[in-house]
Amino acid sequence: MNKELFLILHNIRSAYNVGSIFRTADSVGVKKIYLTGYTPCPFVYKNKSLHQTKAEKMLAKTALGAHAYVEWENRGDIFELMQELKKDGAKIVALEQSENSQDYRDFSVDSSIALIAGNEPSGIEKEVLGECDGIIEIPMRGKKKSLNVSVAVGVAAYELTRDVD
Repeated sequence: MNKELFLILHNIRSAYNVGSIFRTADSVGVKKIYLTGYTPCPFVYKNKSLHQTKAEKMLAKTALGAHAYVEWENRGDIFELMQELKKDGAKIVALEQSENSQDYRDFSVDSSIALIAGNEPSGIEKEVLGECDGIIEIPMRGKKKSLNVSVAVGVAAYELTRDVD
């Protein structure tokens, strides 16, 4: 496996954030996005229906077509997905503020990375964090202690792919 970046978007509520992450994923060269839990998915033409849900329209608005270029898959079981990616040689890394997290700028591996971003207000569940190979965070210098999930994914994705060409 070449050194590639995969994204796992787990229980992200906002379709606008998911669409924005698709745009960032396209620009940074993400290999594939996995959508788990209740994360909204892009519109898929089915049964001759052109009807899009409100969430699908919101996602498409911010993705600006990137959802057509970035490979993606909706997966039901995040733990099964994590095991499959590990088996293929990827390191599973959570983007989360935690006692065990390290500065994202100090993190490096020589393998592919599957970066998990989670629920906007509550983060990634402890059970998921327990199965990760690492946890990274972006230091906060101001009064606010977190970034919007789409912004945080963008910051981390560019750093994690800095030496990939």
